[in-house]
Amino acid sequence: MNETKPSWFYLLLLILSGEAIFILPFVLPRVFRPTVLDVLELDNVQLGLCFSVYGLVAMVSYVLGGPLADKYQPQKLIAIALWMTALGGFVFAHYPAFWVLQILYGWWGFTTIFLFWAPMIKATRIWGGTDSQGKAFGFLDGGRGLTGALFSLMGVVVFSFFLSESPHLADLDDRKKAFTYVLYTASIIIILVGVLVWFFMKTTESDENIILERISWKDIKQVLKLPSVWLLMVIILCGYVGYKITDIISQYAEEVMLYNQVDSAKVGTLLQFLRPATGILFGLIADRLKITWLLVVSFVLALIGGLLFASGMIAPTTTLLFFISVVVIAAGVYGIRALYFGVMHVGKIPLALTGTAVGLISLIGYTPDVFAGPAYGMLLDAHPGEELGHQNVFWMLSAFALVGGVAAWVYHKKYGKDK
Repeated sequence: MNETKPSWFYLLLLILSGEAIFILPFVLPRVFRPTVLDVLELDNVQLGLCFSVYGLVAMVSYVLGGPLADKYQPQKLIAIALWMTALGGFVFAHYPAFWVLQILYGWWGFTTIFLFWAPMIKATRIWGGTDSQGKAFGFLDGGRGLTGALFSLMGVVVFSFFLSESPHLADLDDRKKAFTYVLYTASIIIILVGVLVWFFMKTTESDENIILERISWKDIKQVLKLPSVWLLMVIILCGYVGYKITDIISQYAEEVMLYNQVDSAKVGTLLQFLRPATGILFGLIADRLKITWLLVVSFVLALIGGLLFASGMIAPTTTLLFFISVVVIAAGVYGIRALYFGVMHVGKIPLALTGTAVGLISLIGYTPDVFAGPAYGMLLDAHPGEELGHQNVFWMLSAFALVGGVAAWVYHKKYGKDK
């Protein structure tokens, strides 16, 4: 299979589309969180509820969309998903009412998952073959991180360019106008990425041979009998909670470290650049070391980073400690993301049933899309603008990192000897 695996350009398009599709619902609200809350007139819980609507629709889409990846080629599914997602950006740019925003996030839950998620994971697994799963998924998540970082940087540049006043003096209308240009620019780029995927993501003969005519209940039962599937549900759930909580680091920079909105957005962008560095580094060494052991190490790093923030030691007077803690927590969280689908191969999950397995694993693994946003939103709003609220959120991250680390250790002990 390695001789006929898709080209590097195929992986590049997967990386580009794999992050572009999440720019509007997640990346821009993460980097510009204080601005998004202001221009949409939302509090933390309301924005969290929008993410919950996304998550509820995504739950259904994971299960129904997973088998599609085992039946159809990814090229057209991915392109259509990109175009449908971009349409939502033009709605977002009109700053709709809260109930419309919830519907929009439901729409994005469908467009980004039903047609897109499982095809992306399966295509990456095919590209990695039998001996490069760590490289494939490390490069995918690292590359997606770089794409997200570049989008974030572009967003900060566009936002700063269209502000008529300095960030300290800009009023709400000025920031709203500048952020509108950010949304339109991102939407147009996502449409263009869809065009590239439609015309240039060429499938190979090896892709054609790993398509099932239909998915039966027998296939689903076969997947559910695998211990690796159940362990991955726990591993991904815990790792994804950590990833979701990194959304508040730019807000932490503003409320605890006392940065202005542009500087806090720059911290969010720095976080985005740490993701590709971690993903690519871990991807390069994962196939030389035990990929399952590296997953355990990633959870340990996330736990250490979470405890540093939760301890209350990080304050405006400890800038160096703040950035060290950001790097540690980023290495852990992004390492987990880069590796958790890469261990499917050693977990004896059949390649032909990858889409179905991804759908079932994601049904549980990505439930943080439903509960994480409101949970940390309530913790923050219970102590608005105070360090205590942020500390409680990072205690939450630490608890999930501990549980995920135990599950990863069990996975390593059970399957790590095979690679």
